[in-house]
Parts: sequence; structure tokens; C-alpha cells
Amino acid sequence: MKKLTKLREQFAQFGVDGILITNAQNRRYLTGFTGSAGIVVITKEEAYLFVDFRYVEQAASQVKNVTVIQLSGKATIYEEVANIAERLGVSNLGFEEENVSYHLYSKYKEKVSGEMIPLSGVIEKLRMIKTQEEIQKINTAAEIADSAFTHIVDYIRPGITEIDVANELEFYMRKQGAASSAFDIIVASGQRSALPHGVASTKLIEKGDMVTLDFGAYYQGYRSDITRTVAVGEPEDELKEIYTIVFEALSNALAEIKPGITGKKADAFTRDFITKKGFGEQYGHGSGHGIGLDIHEEPFMSTKCDIILKPGMVITVEPGIYIPNLGGVRIEDDLLITDYGNSIMTKSPKELIIL
Repeated sequence: MKKLTKLREQFAQFGVDGILITNAQNRRYLTGFTGSAGIVVITKEEAYLFVDFRYVEQAASQVKNVTVIQLSGKATIYEEVANIAERLGVSNLGFEEENVSYHLYSKYKEKVSGEMIPLSGVIEKLRMIKTQEEIQKINTAAEIADSAFTHIVDYIRPGITEIDVANELEFYMRKQGAASSAFDIIVASGQRSALPHGVASTKLIEKGDMVTLDFGAYYQGYRSDITRTVAVGEPEDELKEIYTIVFEALSNALAEIKPGITGKKADAFTRDFITKKGFGEQYGHGSGHGIGLDIHEEPFMSTKCDIILKPGMVITVEPGIYIPNLGGVRIEDDLLITDYGNSIMTKSPKELIIL
């Protein structure tokens, strides 16, 4: 109910008296409904979830403070939305512009008598501040990922493929209670570790390789995201050097990130350090992002992020250095912004592990 109240408090700011929700994650966030199809209409006084016959029982058991309406099949969803809007006197209906194609907009516009107002990121901004229930689920997802890392360091050895490692991580996390991995698992070894998003391949892991493991658990709708880089046998000195730099950059950020600073300032804690060490050009991505229902959500820590960090936000910090034809290193933690600083949710060791 608090989520709906916070959303309604913003109606006047956006010049709407109702909002059409079509984004699946925003639908789940506001109603608790986990089904794969459904449309939500929220007005100043009422909230409705439209589902077809496949989801009526599921919606009834999951949804509170929202009226569930079964689509009859006699009217299109566009007509159903228009009828509700007209009955409740909605003259300005907001919609999620990133989620509604021009084709769908045209369909709604044809039936809705009032104005259709495009809105951007309204629910996503609410989602930045996690509830205690959300924090608990993300923390459990982080615990599963930590357990998986402990397991996988005993599994990695020369002669197995990156896909072998990714599959083992996936299976292990499911056995620990995860519904699945939080995203396509990245396992990048040797020269492939210079690929920031080197999804697991058939490459054999060899002695002397650095192996970057970027993975997370998907638990009750919420996600964790951890990266660790390990060495299989003794790595080259240059790889050890960049590992130390990335490790120190992350340590600096974890010590300094707190509420009241911008995402730009948070990004600078790692970026400035790595740049001073001469590897700024080899650190080409943002330093972190929010996690929750999505694996990448606001705020996005970068040189352009003016969002102020606030207690209740859960973000990643993930500095990296990538050198083509040599390899790369990334280390990533999840952290909760607290009233006075931050709390690190991923506990796996960050010092270089040589297997």
C-alpha cells in the first residue's frame, strides 16, 4: 500500500490522474503479481490488475490492495483500460514511454478519451529505495552467490571449459535455493578475460590464466551480482599488478561510499585511482549500478550520474582493467547504502587467489 501511496503522491507533479503500468517488473513491484502477463491501471483512489483466465487464481493469491479483473475476451485490453479510465473520470492517463511502442500507444489512444501522457522512470525511481523485505531477499541472493564462489574455486582447474564452470555455478546456486542465475554467467579466462562481458565459451582454462567470474543468484525475484578474478597457476607479473590496482580501487570506494554523495562522486573513487595508476583508458565502463528486480537498474554510477545516494539503495561497485592480448581483472561487490555509510553484502574474499 505504501508503494501505491508514494506513486499517487507524484500524480500532480506529472499532470496525471491515473497511470497505466505495462512494464513487467514495475507491475510486480506495485502489485506483487509474478505472472508473465497483465496490465495495471492506478488512479487516485483505485488500482486494477487486468489478467486473462490463466492468471486469475494466481493473482487472487498474490495481490493485495489491488482489484483483479479477468479479461472477458469480449473487449480488447485497450477497451478495458478506456472503460476504467472513463468510469473513474481519468482525463490524463500516464503511460511508460520506454515500454509502450508507437503501435501500442496508437491502440490505446484510439480508445482512451482523455489525454495519454508519456512518463519516464517514475516507478523505477521509487524502486531505487528498497524495503526491508527487498533487502532481505537481495541479501539471501548474495549469500547464495558467496557460497557458490567458495564451491567453484575448488572446481576450477586446467583442462575444463569456461562453460563447465558456468554450468557448475548455475547448478550449485539452484541447489542452494536460487530459481536460476541472475543473468548469463560470465566466465572469461586467459586473453578472454580482457572482454568485460565475456560470456562463458568452449575455451579450455589453461595454467597461468586469469579467470574472471561474474555471476549472481536470482532469488524470489531479486538478484545479486558478484565478480571475482582468480588465477590458475602463477599469472604474469603485469596481471598481478593490475589485480592489485583494481583491488585497491575497490577498497577505496567501499571505504568512502556513503549517503549524500552523487553517483558521479562514487564513480570517481575507483576511476580516479585507476587513472592515476595509468590505466584509465583500460577502464571503460561505469563503476556500478543498482540491483533489485532487474540486474541493472537506477542508479547507474558513472561520470554523468547526478543521482544522490540514499539509505536503502543497493548498488554494485565493480572496477576493472582490461588489456587486449593479455587479460583483465574485475572485482565487484554488492553494498547497501546505510544511514552513515554502506554495508557490504557480498562477503567472498577479494585478495588474489592462486589455484
